[in-house]
Amino acid sequence: MLPYDIRHPEELSLLRKPRDPKKKKKKLEDAEDDNLELEGPLLTPGSGSIYPSPGLYSKTMTPTYDSRDGSPLSPTSAWFGDSPLSEGNPSILAVSQAISSPDILVKLYKPQSLLDKAKINQGWLDSSRSLMEQDVKENDVLLLRFKYHSFFDLNPKYDAIRVNQLYEQAKWAILLEEIECTEEEMMMFAALQYHINKLSIMSSDNHMNNSEKEVDEVDAALSDLEITLEGGKTSNALGDITSIPELADYVKVFKPKKLTLKGYKQYWCTFKDITISCYKSKEEAHGTPAHQMNLRGCEVTPDVNISGQKFNIKLLIPVADGMNEIWLRCDTEKQYAHWMAACRLASKGKTMADSSYNLEVQNILSFLKMQHMNPDPQFIEPITTDINPECLVSPRYLKKYKNKQISARILEAHQNVAQMSLIEAKMRFIQAWQSLPEFGITHFLAKFQGGKKEELIGITYNRLIRMDAHTGDAIKTWRFSNMKQWNVNWEIKMVTVEFADEPSLSFICAEVDCKVVHEFIGGYIFLSTRAKDQNESLDEEMFYKLTSGWV
Repeated sequence: MLPYDIRHPEELSLLRKPRDPKKKKKKLEDAEDDNLELEGPLLTPGSGSIYPSPGLYSKTMTPTYDSRDGSPLSPTSAWFGDSPLSEGNPSILAVSQAISSPDILVKLYKPQSLLDKAKINQGWLDSSRSLMEQDVKENDVLLLRFKYHSFFDLNPKYDAIRVNQLYEQAKWAILLEEIECTEEEMMMFAALQYHINKLSIMSSDNHMNNSEKEVDEVDAALSDLEITLEGGKTSNALGDITSIPELADYVKVFKPKKLTLKGYKQYWCTFKDITISCYKSKEEAHGTPAHQMNLRGCEVTPDVNISGQKFNIKLLIPVADGMNEIWLRCDTEKQYAHWMAACRLASKGKTMADSSYNLEVQNILSFLKMQHMNPDPQFIEPITTDINPECLVSPRYLKKYKNKQISARILEAHQNVAQMSLIEAKMRFIQAWQSLPEFGITHFLAKFQGGKKEELIGITYNRLIRMDAHTGDAIKTWRFSNMKQWNVNWEIKMVTVEFADEPSLSFICAEVDCKVVHEFIGGYIFLSTRAKDQNESLDEEMFYKLTSGWV
């Protein structure tokens, strides 16, 4: 039974708690201790309510709006709660709690490879079957997770619970190294986490004044509507809507080949529509390009190092026999942000005329700015015992640096986020998580038709990816937008996906029921349709049918 106070519960599902297969099975009392130690969203089957970690309760953090329909809560409802789960006080799910001890991180399972991550996804429960049918016992602990990495209409004003749940899921994914990030990104995440921890224990006067200022309700409503419909303010809103923006600049291009020592070569590159054309010089831009790349359906991966002033964009472009790898190197952050945003849109078949382009550029620049380490010694906080770096960064960096070094770097990074309100800091954490290259890819082991060995298949909100099990590189990508239909042969457990202009894809899932993969495909199709229509009231029965194989 999922909590009623979380909007769009179809985005959530239950996952069995992963355990390290290398460790011996523990006694029952040890397992019960682990259940209490695991912080974050937990669901105990049979109880019908959520049990967060001790110490989470705080009435000052109760949202002032009903998270189901957005209507204002009465003072009595806001304080005591009137929801169907009021006995368990579900409003406490909007509160984040600092990790109390580094021992918690040590005890939890950390995947060491992509194959380990794929094994974690064996634990998703079947939404069409009861818990008893899936051998879930009375005192078993399940993880409540956003299963589909496509978050519809995420509004801080109404979604205090959803924002906090997403923040917690992102935090644990980073700390347990379920998703990769660079050293600079890790320090940025640690600084945000440290800031959120500080604000969460302060009085409501200190941490709510930035997020709940008295503003004109009509202006606020119009602002929310603009963000929802247009993706934020755009600088060219009054410009020529008949012309499509273009990029033209010198960019270094590199095409990796085996046994080659050649590096990047500078070209004059123009980005028009969804195509990049490379010329040997600016003067030759009106002639035939030396190289030309159509980015529709490509994979776009950032490779950035702020301190090393490295701003690379890795492109994997679909070709007849797989993926063609191309690297672009930009000279500045501003150039990188514009080209990266254009590449991301082009991969979806969109041009820079799309209303989300300018917002995407600003998000990239903001993400880079938070990673800068240009401290002003006057404003750096003194290192105190409350920072506890062992609870803020993943074990990889604890082995690399001493605690005092990590603490100093976290406090340096904290200067970039110190003025944020609590809800803004959580939203920035979520946005930064979404910007990571591996975000949103759910891995499964599969054997493709005609193949002799097990490979990895990744499922995201808009595509299927055939992946190298060791490096994680994309071998082939199929976009949902090009999909005609998909079905499952339940007898042999084979999933078949048919596309408009390329051969069909067939594979058998290994170590997981094909029903789980079927649910992911159906779920993303439903969510993408809802996002396109901007319609919150789409038939939830259709969602169930899509994920259950009835359609």
